[in-house]
Amino acid sequence: MCFGYDGDAALSESLERKGASRRGLLRGAVAGAAGAAVVGAGSPALAAHPGKGRGNGHGRKREVPTDLISIQLYTLRDAMKTGDSVRRQLDQLAKFGYERVERAGLYPDAGIDTAAKLKAEFDARGIWASSSHDGISSNASALNKKLDDAQTFRQKYIVVPYLNSNNKSDWQKWAAQMNTEAAAARRRGLRYGYHNHAHEFTIEFADGTTPWEVLMSELDPKLVHLEVDLYWAYTAGVNLGVSDPLAFANQVIRTSPLKVRQYHVKDRHGADAAVLYKQQPGDMADLGLGVIDFRAIFKKHQVEEYIVENDTPDFSPAATANTGFRYLEGLEF
Repeated sequence: MCFGYDGDAALSESLERKGASRRGLLRGAVAGAAGAAVVGAGSPALAAHPGKGRGNGHGRKREVPTDLISIQLYTLRDAMKTGDSVRRQLDQLAKFGYERVERAGLYPDAGIDTAAKLKAEFDARGIWASSSHDGISSNASALNKKLDDAQTFRQKYIVVPYLNSNNKSDWQKWAAQMNTEAAAARRRGLRYGYHNHAHEFTIEFADGTTPWEVLMSELDPKLVHLEVDLYWAYTAGVNLGVSDPLAFANQVIRTSPLKVRQYHVKDRHGADAAVLYKQQPGDMADLGLGVIDFRAIFKKHQVEEYIVENDTPDFSPAATANTGFRYLEGLEF
């Protein structure tokens, strides 16, 4: 789920149409996790966290530049309800080391109801809102407002966070509209992207194609890029029954005709999550507590922005934010 959209429900609905129950989905989650590794000392996520400065025999390993680490503010939504709480969380993010964030709307209930007001809060803490999640616009006026706000923040990216339909024609219509919006964004100096969940891969139309195939064939690669959510790409592989969901996620990145410019870096709990973290297998996990081998992904494809996210923080939103930054700044690949 990103910015209020229920990706898990969309995935469940698509799988039920294929005859898979929620219980079956969880069995797939356990199987996928067990196939990758068991969380703990042998977890690929934890194993991908060696000390700094260790070489691989061919020179120094690459690292995630700390100024490219961001966080989707939806992760912190439950702790950002009032003006004071918004400011406290932004203070914390700056303390943790974040220099950039991905916006998830404004905070009208907290009195921060304009782009200028929120930008002032970011500026006071040396934080740049480099990206945002904004749905497809309902009309030209809404599109202009969305682009005006993005320019107020001096954003580099604007990303569509969620679409869902079982009708192929809807996806074709949305692809055409995204191309139109992306052209307008480009004229404003903005890059326009699409953020995946898992249902794009698991919904199947009557002709045997999927939403992902529609998007990849009809979005203009000169105008639209991808913000690949690594949890959802991995989860799609699990629930499609592939033997190696990590390889599936890498294939999504490698074979896309659209450039992958951003990652949502979100982990996935393994088979023993209930014992260790009181979470269900397959649930989203704080970075390093799950089974996704991010080192293997980053080694094959680096991006312009690494965005920490967990829709359901394991302990607290601030802990998720701190853990995510610490994990990424220590990751070598």
